[in-house]
Amino acid sequence: MSSTRNSLQPFWRDRPTFVTGATGLVGSWLVRRLLAAGADVVCLVRDWVPQSELVRSGDLGRVKVVRGDVRDQALLERVLGEYEITTVIHLAAQTIVGIANRNPISTFETNIQGTWALLEACRRTPSVAQIVVASSDKAYGDQEILPYHESTPLQGQHPYDVSKSCADLIAATYAKSYQLPVVITRCGNFYGGGDLNWNRVVPGTIRSILRGERPIIRSDGSYIRDYFYVEDGAHVYMTLAEQLAQRPELSGEAFNFSNEIQVTVIDLVQRIIRMMDSDLVPDIRNQASNEIRHQYLSAAKARTLLGWSPLYTLDAGLAQTIAWYTHFLETVS
Repeated sequence: MSSTRNSLQPFWRDRPTFVTGATGLVGSWLVRRLLAAGADVVCLVRDWVPQSELVRSGDLGRVKVVRGDVRDQALLERVLGEYEITTVIHLAAQTIVGIANRNPISTFETNIQGTWALLEACRRTPSVAQIVVASSDKAYGDQEILPYHESTPLQGQHPYDVSKSCADLIAATYAKSYQLPVVITRCGNFYGGGDLNWNRVVPGTIRSILRGERPIIRSDGSYIRDYFYVEDGAHVYMTLAEQLAQRPELSGEAFNFSNEIQVTVIDLVQRIIRMMDSDLVPDIRNQASNEIRHQYLSAAKARTLLGWSPLYTLDAGLAQTIAWYTHFLETVS
């Protein structure tokens, strides 16, 4: 890992970098990696989340913090201008499918309006030279032909999926219509230490096992997902920003990032159970709604054009994740 960080340092050293969604799962690990590379990091923080990995690690004390909402375009323009931001990494989003189903308007406002507000602020700020926008594999919606390729149409149908389809298209139009230096990431389901949304399958399963309780599966267990380790995600965002600086022709491009394996929810849960030496049997509730049943990504474009490959296998990422939650739950109990 250290060799990767060292190779990035000349690019990132003292680079004014703005991160939205810094207290989230990927954001916390991204900020850690940016700081290790020497970047001058400015974070937009809406809510105070003391259990966030960004706070617990002490990294929040090593960055400039702006309190505010990603929908506030005037605030974003002020921040980008006053801190002379060069690189923007936009992660802020409402990411929980269940919350999106119950509260579609707040999800649309954060995920769609938040994206256009940030991109419009970037358009008005001459110092901004690279923008990485986090979309999602959910932007593709339900497709008959798999895996998803970047040319697959964006056709979300449920609230969360639609919010990501729209944000993705808005990012592309700012690149096309205004020549804004934007690249788009579409990653699989992130997992890793620091995810405190216990309804998600990985943290929920690990916590249940550590407590001696049966892990709960909300669906029927047959849903197929593309799981992507959080530190790979952090590495991806930095790699894309660096590549965009060297290759401006990448502007407007979208890239899938994935380990390119298909894993059912029940297989994932049973894998975690085995890795934790447990004999607990999952509690399958079959209560999922408005969720895509089968999805996985092709990362061929990223492998070919960027020379990218994941840093972690699924088992290696899960081992790191189990260790993180084991330590975390020991310290908070």
